[in-house]
This record gives sequence, structure tokens and C-alpha cells, in this order.
Amino acid sequence: MSDHPSPAAGSLAGIRVIDLTRVISGPFCTQILGDHGAEVIKVESPGRGDVVRSQGNMVNGFSWYFAQFNRNKRSMTLDLRQEAGKAVLHRLLENADVLVENFRPGVLAKMGFDDETLRARYPRLVVGRINGFGSTGPYRDRPAYDFIAQAMSGFMGVNGPADGEPMRAAPPISDMVASQNLAFGICAALVRRERSGQGDIVETALTNGLIGMMGYLAAEFFATDRVPARTGNDHPMLYPYGLFRASDGEVAIAPSNDAMVERLLRALGMLHLLDDERFADNARRMANREALRACLTAMTETRSVDAWIDHLNRAGVPCGRVHDLRETFADPQVQAQQMRIELDQGELGRIPVTGFPVKMQEAPAAVHHPVPRLGEHTREVLAELGFDDGELKALEAQGVI
Repeated sequence: MSDHPSPAAGSLAGIRVIDLTRVISGPFCTQILGDHGAEVIKVESPGRGDVVRSQGNMVNGFSWYFAQFNRNKRSMTLDLRQEAGKAVLHRLLENADVLVENFRPGVLAKMGFDDETLRARYPRLVVGRINGFGSTGPYRDRPAYDFIAQAMSGFMGVNGPADGEPMRAAPPISDMVASQNLAFGICAALVRRERSGQGDIVETALTNGLIGMMGYLAAEFFATDRVPARTGNDHPMLYPYGLFRASDGEVAIAPSNDAMVERLLRALGMLHLLDDERFADNARRMANREALRACLTAMTETRSVDAWIDHLNRAGVPCGRVHDLRETFADPQVQAQQMRIELDQGELGRIPVTGFPVKMQEAPAAVHHPVPRLGEHTREVLAELGFDDGELKALEAQGVI
């Protein structure tokens, strides 16, 4: 790590990350680190590389799915099944700050990179790993994907309508949450290393990440020993809070306390409902939710979504339209926040991806490198490690790179 990285280059400038991950959990983590200035070297298998390179909609032979998770990286190919490939990885780690992997527990150890070896040879190295269930416990060796994590974490069990089946979240939320957790854990370990000189091994798991997000649902279960019921778009502990029909669609309304409920009812011209014993407090509103829904819907159906959004926001009541993605990225607020950016991929043109959710004034996230082609930087990276042309040709002849 350099002593005085330039703030303009990002908060993690000077940090070198060796990225052995593929698909989503892991690549999203290392992209976050790269967005904030870390130098990320993505190590891929020769020939095919990360499987996501050939998945999703291809534009001019290029996967935009892959682009979503792999900006701000350099790509090199390396066959870690060969001893010569493992030797190259050791050379990479000599100058690295962070190693990130998402193999099943024990796979990296079988390659010769067990925790004891990494600690002994690279005491300042921060090792980050993501797996399905954690590296201990009876499920450690089970394969896991987002759908399984959503199911087994309890997350799916609390989503969906009360009279319907459990429902998954559409985005790969467990992969994304685990990646964000790992990025945070790596940064925390780097801060500690600056004080102690000692690296660390940081692990997150898809299932654990979603369990950690259960929030007040877990708190209520712990307090009552009752499994939370599925409530669809209704809040499990507050009412009125959810979707309400307008004359031309649905409006999301979210008053989160009694004062805000009073503000909502005043804006609707229905303050008298608080005099009805069925709706006098939140507990009774929850018990009589359907009756209150009928009263409120009779009013909200009289005006358009836009009219209610304007009226309720002026009254200080949180509300909004349910957007599809086209509407989301056309929204002026989203555009002002630059949550859609474009990567200049040269001959492939400009590729849109989601922007940076963390905004920093002194060292903002930025695009430092476009999405790399498979193995685009292999020779460049190895030359930086001191490999000469003869050694590179020998590695190529052996199929190591």
C-alpha cells in the first residue's frame, strides 16, 4: 500500500487485490473495491474465463451481465491446476494486499493455499472469502446459489402474499449482500492492519448475509417465539403502510408512526377515522386492517397516482410510484444521482451499468478501467512481476496462461 495515495484516485488507491472469484458473489465485492480505487487483478481460467462472460444478453459478442460486475479490473488468465500456475499465484501474492475467493470451503487449501500457509508466507495479506453457508457446520460442503440462500435463510418465508406461496426477491440479493458485507469486512481488516501490521481472514456467506438482514422480523420472532406471517406489500407491524389503488395505478404510502398516520389522514380529509375505536391506535388498525383499507381505498381511487404523489409529499407523507426499470432510469432523481453510468468499451461502444451507490466528496468512486477482455492484461501483469519474455512464452506453451 502506498503511503500517500491520491484522494482523486479513490480511498483504496494503492491497495492491490487478487480476485479469484467468478459469477456474482465475489466479483461484485471486488468491483466495489475497484470503484473506490483499489487495483483489482481478476484471475481467470484460460480459454473460458468467468462463466458469466457467456451468459445473459450478448451485444456484439459481449455480455452486459458480465459488464455489470467487472468494471475497474484487469484480467489475466492462469491455470491453477498446474504447479507452474500456483507458483505464479504465489508471485502475485507477494505484492498483494488482498486475496478474494469464492470457492467451496477447502478448495483453495487443496491447491496449497491453506490458511496456515497464507498467514505464514503473507502475514499482512487480507484474505476475503464468500461461500454458501460458512466454512464450519454440517452444511459447509453443500453447493449453494442465491435461490437456496433465499429459501434457507428465512428470507423467502416472509415474502409473498399471506394466502400464496413463499416468494423470492428477483435480484440475486444474497450474492449482492454477501459481496457488500465482504467489501466492508475487507476494508475493516485493512484499517486494523495499518495499526497492527497483521492481515486477517474475512468470511461471509450467502445465507448468513440474508439472516443478518431480517432486522425487526428476527427481533419480533425472538421476542414472541412466533414465526412472522407473510403480509405481501403490507408492513408486518404497521398500518396503513403499503400499496393503495389510485384511479390509474398503485401508489406506495409509508407513514411509519402515529404522527405520520395523523398527517396522512388529514391530507386525505379523513382525520375522523381516528375517532373510530377500530382505528384509534396501531394495534387496532392492524387488527382491523381490511376495514381500514376499504375506507382509504375509497378515497385514493378518486385521484391519479401523480395527483396523490404531489399532494401527499407536500403534506409530508412518504409516498411514491411503483416504477419498472425503464421508469426508474428515466426518473430525474435517479439521473441526478448518476445511478446509470456508461463504460467506454472502445470498439464495443458504450455500455450502460448501474452507478455508484456510495457518494464520497473527497475521494468519490469512479471508473478507472473499463470491463476487461479475457486475459487482456496477462502479459502486462506478469511483466510487472518481473517475468521476462522467455518465461512468458514458456508459460504460454504449457497452457498455464
